[in-house]
Amino acid sequence: MNFHEYQAKQLFADYGIAVPAGRVARSPEEAVDAAKAIGGAAWMVKAQIHAGGRGKAGGVKYSKSFDEVREYAKGMLGTKMETYQSAGVALPVDSVLVTQATDIAQELYLSVMVDRSTQSITFIASADGGVEIEKTAVDNPDAIKTLVVNYVQGLQPYQTRDMGFALGLNAKQVGQLSKIMLGLYKLFNEKDLALVELNPLAILTDGNLAVLDGKINSDDNANFRHPELVEMRDIKQEDETEVLASKY
Repeated sequence: MNFHEYQAKQLFADYGIAVPAGRVARSPEEAVDAAKAIGGAAWMVKAQIHAGGRGKAGGVKYSKSFDEVREYAKGMLGTKMETYQSAGVALPVDSVLVTQATDIAQELYLSVMVDRSTQSITFIASADGGVEIEKTAVDNPDAIKTLVVNYVQGLQPYQTRDMGFALGLNAKQVGQLSKIMLGLYKLFNEKDLALVELNPLAILTDGNLAVLDGKINSDDNANFRHPELVEMRDIKQEDETEVLASKY
């Protein structure tokens, strides 16, 4: 089961992982109200669909005024959006996420998943974020850093620090990455997730790390243990045939 970005970020926040201020909106006026509540001088308006590649499809807009927030939200809401990751399907945009705009110095990649070959929880990271990790693996395989977690010992703080230094982070950033990784590991286990992906995990111009976008996929076989996750399900984002099959 997939989740919207705003839902993923709420789960991150629940586990102590800092995310930029943001609010979901389902109308242009709600989007403006969200921007006013967030404050600041610039905001991102992001279409909420179960697919990446929204930026190239016009689903991520930088706004410098409330009028622009309203205009971009109006242009997205009620439409259908197809991206290079949506498998040729145009998905309905029923909500937008309005977030605080940030100044980015560098984009990183971080994910956690179950490696089927080792049957172990595995972290994958790269200093080359903001692009498909598969492309990085082909173009620059040395940029991919992998950490296989021992299922008995669990993720250890020293391992997260080693990962941070391998990515070229400074001491402060390594500490922030450690907190993010430990939080993701706890979230992954407690919610029976199949994949968590932060792309990008950004280094801001002030030197701090920030989760700018997040993707979560849960294990459908564990839904009975997590009614709170099932409540987040957006059936309109799913293939009708798969929705029907899931009932049997």
